[in-house]
Amino acid sequence: MKLVSVQRDADVLGGALVFTGTRVTVQTLFDYLERSSLQEFLEDFPTVTREQALSVLEKAEEAFRDAVAA
Repeated sequence: MKLVSVQRDADVLGGALVFTGTRVTVQTLFDYLERSSLQEFLEDFPTVTREQALSVLEKAEEAFRDAVAA
């Protein structure tokens, strides 16, 4: 299943994975979660919707579960 809340384009931030319609990298979300909260991330990056962020986190959880099960 394709994750539509993120995109990768070689012309945008060197091909980094970003939230669709923004220049905010997915890595920025994970960096924030290491030291802060989802709410603070959303306040600091209002171009990212809660739905986009949760979609990425759900997909990361799914990938982690699949990796552990393998």
